[in-house]
Amino acid sequence: MFNNDKVIEETIASVINQTYSNYELLLIDDSSSDLTLQKVLPFVRSNDRIQVFQHTDNKGAAEARNLGTKMAKGKYIAFLDADDLWVENKLELQVNILEAGVCDVCFGSYGLIDGNSQPLNKEVVALDSLSYDKLIKANYIGNLTGIYNCETLGKIYTKDLKKRQDWLLWITALKRSKTSAIGIKKIIAFYRISDGSLSSNKFNLIMHNYNLYRVGLGFTFFKSIYHLIVFFFEHLIVKRSLVKTTN
Repeated sequence: MFNNDKVIEETIASVINQTYSNYELLLIDDSSSDLTLQKVLPFVRSNDRIQVFQHTDNKGAAEARNLGTKMAKGKYIAFLDADDLWVENKLELQVNILEAGVCDVCFGSYGLIDGNSQPLNKEVVALDSLSYDKLIKANYIGNLTGIYNCETLGKIYTKDLKKRQDWLLWITALKRSKTSAIGIKKIIAFYRISDGSLSSNKFNLIMHNYNLYRVGLGFTFFKSIYHLIVFFFEHLIVKRSLVKTTN
């Protein structure tokens, strides 16, 4: 969480209202300067499954997720940014798949909403399955839909990249896994589009992706450029076909 006081209560409610109830909700406040912390404290006081941790300085998304991962006690770890939402049976669907032992990573389709939580009538459709080799070409896992088994893969901590650290996390997960990730076709979450989101700034996407390959994965300069070229083909031609208009 970072300065999300206008939407954080709705986000927390989407977790509390899950049909699967055997969870812990760890709220990581990345030194918010608005009313975010004050708005979450009533949830913490009234529900012993919810805990809050606070950074004294703003450290960014990677460090916030890493702290949550460190403190997590469960078998499975999932992420939800403070302005996004889960569909009420999201966890139940995914835990059932993971408990069957057919994969270590599960993800799903997600819809797009605006700053007022109104639908934008678009969804990003999940692939049926996803391998490490496919994921390294483009980010096919919406972080708000991903969940992984930390008993089989271990806890995954990401490097402190300014952006795309979530993609790096899922690449690492599939690199460790002996199976492909399984995708759920139905919408299991809603991603909020804002003016400051990475989705609205395509130029920065180039540098952030290069940084993922060069710094995050430690590729050489030439290997990073090669993968960046592959990414543009994959993202603009293949992945774009997964964005559907809905009624």
